[in-house]
Amino acid sequence: MSYQRSSWLCSAISRKYGLTCLRYYSQNTRTTPRAKAQSKIAHIDSQRQFSPALVDSFHRRHDYLRISLTERCNLRCFYCMPSEGVELSPADHILTDDEVIRLANLFVRSGVTKIRLTGGEPTVRKGLDGIIRRLNELRPLGLESIGMTTNGIALHRRLPLYIENGLTHLNLSLDTLDPFKFEIMTRRPGHDAVLHSLRVALHSPGLRSVKLNVVVVKGLNDSEVLDFVKLTADKNISVRFIEFMPFTGNKWDKAKMVPSSQLLDIISREHPSITRAPDELNDTARSWKIPGHTGSLGFISSMSDHFCSSCNRLRLTADGQIKVCLFDAKEVSLRDEMRRGASDGELLDVIGRAVQGKQEKHAGMEDIDVITNRPMILIGGIQPRKSRVRSLPRLPARSYLLGDIRLLPHIYRRWSSSSSQPSLRLTHIGSDGRPCMVDVGSKDATKRSATASGRIYIPGSAYNLVTGSGDADSTDKTIQKARSKGDVMTVAQLAAIMGCKRTSELIPLCHPLQISNISVTLTPERGVCPVSQHDDEGALEYSIKCTATVTCEGKTGVEMEALTAVSVGLLTVWDMLKAVAGKEMKIGEIIVAHKTGGKSGDFTRGP
Repeated sequence: MSYQRSSWLCSAISRKYGLTCLRYYSQNTRTTPRAKAQSKIAHIDSQRQFSPALVDSFHRRHDYLRISLTERCNLRCFYCMPSEGVELSPADHILTDDEVIRLANLFVRSGVTKIRLTGGEPTVRKGLDGIIRRLNELRPLGLESIGMTTNGIALHRRLPLYIENGLTHLNLSLDTLDPFKFEIMTRRPGHDAVLHSLRVALHSPGLRSVKLNVVVVKGLNDSEVLDFVKLTADKNISVRFIEFMPFTGNKWDKAKMVPSSQLLDIISREHPSITRAPDELNDTARSWKIPGHTGSLGFISSMSDHFCSSCNRLRLTADGQIKVCLFDAKEVSLRDEMRRGASDGELLDVIGRAVQGKQEKHAGMEDIDVITNRPMILIGGIQPRKSRVRSLPRLPARSYLLGDIRLLPHIYRRWSSSSSQPSLRLTHIGSDGRPCMVDVGSKDATKRSATASGRIYIPGSAYNLVTGSGDADSTDKTIQKARSKGDVMTVAQLAAIMGCKRTSELIPLCHPLQISNISVTLTPERGVCPVSQHDDEGALEYSIKCTATVTCEGKTGVEMEALTAVSVGLLTVWDMLKAVAGKEMKIGEIIVAHKTGGKSGDFTRGP
């Protein structure tokens, strides 16, 4: 009887008849140290129960844990890290080795059988070999595999030690076979080092699998797909093509995303005999095989054809937050619970509540949250706009003022303050550096009001059309089109009121309020100075002023509601008149002119 057949029968007998029969059967079959280990694992599997804490409301069992060991990386891949960099968590916010192992132990005892180490770049974490060795000691509890996703820059020298300590699966990230294009995509050199690591991995008998992750971006590396396919001809490797995914700051554009079906068509034209291959259970990739090729191909279609129904993954970030979905911004801190002295049972309760909150599927590709979710480098996974918006980076737990910070090439810049006023802070940034709503629970409800105003500058022809004064050629098609939309002032007034009532839906961190009254007026005016006296197009002497006053009795002010009303009203005027004045209109001078109520007191803007 073959070893594999014997091992399988041992497992089957153990599950059906228990340990007694297993011992009897083992005594009457060929035993080797590996066979004994397999039998022991099979016995553990038969005895332990899968924890309900790892089963979500859609009955998905989560037996795969991805652990990010660091937020640091030695590359700057554009799809993973914003060009302006990200703010690293303070060192004491990162999980210690002991904390990583404690959580891994808890997850394995609860049913996790597969752990993958990610980053940032996991190889830059000090003591990685020791972490792998300690994870390997969890095998008697049911852990079956230890994988790692890496960019391979610093891997080749250390890989033999990692394998010796228990590493079983390796995913290398390499998006191009062109060394010059590599520097464009990663903003760093190192192409030769990655290829060297790939060669070492393919010649390492201790690895059960070696996979190559390729993020495909239209117009950048999609022309190399067939070159990557050639790697599978004589190499025992799985090349996995990954759709470009949206994350904070990576300038995702649907037009840059190449659907997996399109890539398969390209490969099929070159290799008509390509056939579907069996997938591993819960695998993210759809596998394909070209007859005669040693390796295989895979397609990870997170955007065009998601695999949420079979998702079995949970993520642990480097700073100890559990994420139940890669594209969900919600997180729960296990680190804080551990450091408050929570028992394993209490931690499992927290994990269970997080898992129960997992949605059936993530949002569509155009609706994924790229504002409050982390950049890929701060999540951990596939080795993933230059923005001046300061709310996007994760700020440290201390207060910062937003100074003028110059972007330096090839330097991983931290956000810093040039101000000496530590008392000022952003109230919508929490102590953990993440965006948050201001807690107004302890405030008393008071009467509040705010008045905002703004102006749209229009040419004389549009002014005459709005006011009904002057000559307007009724046969002009553009004028007919503008008039067909209705009364400009009335439509803009209604739009302003509707926009005001939906402020909390448009501005993410605004509180929804019970508004008492909204008053909006739009007044045509002439002879008002334009936004710029030095405009090349000449001064515009006609304008429409929008004024909105909003009142409520609540715990927070209504300035945002008044500003939203004015903004939506003026935008509506633009839309109504764009057929006759689209190239000449200007919107400006949107301000809060007056407010009453609240802790900061009353305010009236001076002339």
